[in-house]
Amino acid sequence: MKKAIFLLFFLLFIIACKKPVEKSEILETKRTENTLKQLKEELTNRGFETFDYVDEKTNDTILMQQYFIAFLKSGPTRSQTKEEADSLQLLHLAHLSKMYELGYADISGPFGDDGAIRGLTIYNVPTLSMADSLANLDPMVKAGRLIIEIHPWWAAKGFSLR
Repeated sequence: MKKAIFLLFFLLFIIACKKPVEKSEILETKRTENTLKQLKEELTNRGFETFDYVDEKTNDTILMQQYFIAFLKSGPTRSQTKEEADSLQLLHLAHLSKMYELGYADISGPFGDDGAIRGLTIYNVPTLSMADSLANLDPMVKAGRLIIEIHPWWAAKGFSLR
């Protein structure tokens, strides 16, 4: 079961470096700036917090968005039978898949050690209270097997993981 869990979720959250825009791509840059302005306006209208900064190396404007990282930590109730724990794990994975499918979570995964922090989910929602509500719908949290600790986190829009 552990192997399946680790194979299901691949945990990476280092933001990739953006390729600099060449001077010959000025027209594309203009299109990108318009798209960036539209994206910022859309996010703001949906209640997301954002800010811009200019990359000193490329002189590109980078749009930053606030996300919320939910750390899933060992909870106080871990006395379930193996069958109950296995059932809760399947429900937990289904919950995380649903959060991803609905666009509320961008990435989830377990940590590779046996520490108190078991895993994390990055929620792509406008408020801390919304992230907290969604995280607390997790069957593992409801059963007390996990508890949630959420922190705001900023990341650049359009950058991929690597």
